[in-house]
Amino acid sequence: MIALRAARLFDGRNEHEDAVILIDAGRIRGIAADAPPGVPIEELHEDAILAPGYIDLQVNGGGGLMFNDETTPEGLAAIAAAHARTGTTSILPTLISSTREHLARAIDAALAALDAQTPGIAGLHLEGPFLAPTRRGIHPEAAITAITEADIQRLCAHFPAPLLVTLAPDAVAPAAITTLARAGVIVFAGHTDATWEQARAGLDAGIRGATHLFNAMSPFQGRAPGMVGAILDDSRAAAGIIADGHHVHPAALRIALNALGPERLFLVSDAMATAGSDATGFTVGTEPIFLREGRLTNAEGTLAGAHLTMAEAVRNLVAFTGCDWTTAVRMATATPAEILGLEDRGVIAVGARADLVVLDDDLQVMEVWQGGARL
Repeated sequence: MIALRAARLFDGRNEHEDAVILIDAGRIRGIAADAPPGVPIEELHEDAILAPGYIDLQVNGGGGLMFNDETTPEGLAAIAAAHARTGTTSILPTLISSTREHLARAIDAALAALDAQTPGIAGLHLEGPFLAPTRRGIHPEAAITAITEADIQRLCAHFPAPLLVTLAPDAVAPAAITTLARAGVIVFAGHTDATWEQARAGLDAGIRGATHLFNAMSPFQGRAPGMVGAILDDSRAAAGIIADGHHVHPAALRIALNALGPERLFLVSDAMATAGSDATGFTVGTEPIFLREGRLTNAEGTLAGAHLTMAEAVRNLVAFTGCDWTTAVRMATATPAEILGLEDRGVIAVGARADLVVLDDDLQVMEVWQGGARL
């Protein structure tokens, strides 16, 4: 057993002072004022903040690799390790729209990684290919397709961890959405041109929220609220949002946070291969993507994911919105964990995984613990 003493502790929802965290076998075994006799205490820096490790529900790549290119358990391990070094201790590796055969390989790779208890792999996110062609962004046009009964059966097959599927409610019938939701799939709307009525029908059918709110979806207008309006208007809906300064205007970040609150709005990185690496480009399918001045775009200037880590997103959210740091950290820890239904991640609590970050006053990551081990 080891013990960490933190002068400041944020448990994912609330801040505490002077707490000792007891860790054994990769989990938090106690939170007390002191350690049991004989257990040495490691004192964290007096100004440091101990918080849960970050959780990212949309990770396309990192460490120089793309999941679409390295669709193997080894590829997943490398991507997760790259993000863990930056403070993100749990990810949903995310497959960008591709062929059905590729989708099957992604599921198999995630199953193998989960079976091997690969550090950092918390489930799987399939972003497409059942999207609106008009809002595909950099998703390959040839990959966008209509959902079939065989697709539904594949997605409804037993999966031992959270499975998030992004689809367009204007491209997938409500009955299919209901079938997926009843099977335990977490269904989000994204890359969609849905009208407000179509969006509402999708939410009624079982859509839980929106993927990268505001981006690649029908916008809010006074007489046509669209997908964005439906999410902001519906108390059942959650949403991920990219706080990189390129995808969403600071005013839109503030509006979303005011409308949804930190209980339903959460941060995602939408990270690509360049995150956590010195890579300056990669490809999506056969299309080259370039990193220029912090932006990832194709040759036409279309945004292509983000050159972003969750640690950066947390700091950006505070800077862009003026929110309290505890709000931003919650949106990277407890809130995404709740969306996934993972009670043992995103919080500092007895029985939870000992996934931790040590932050300074500027929310820079000083140390990372994953599964009770310092990285």
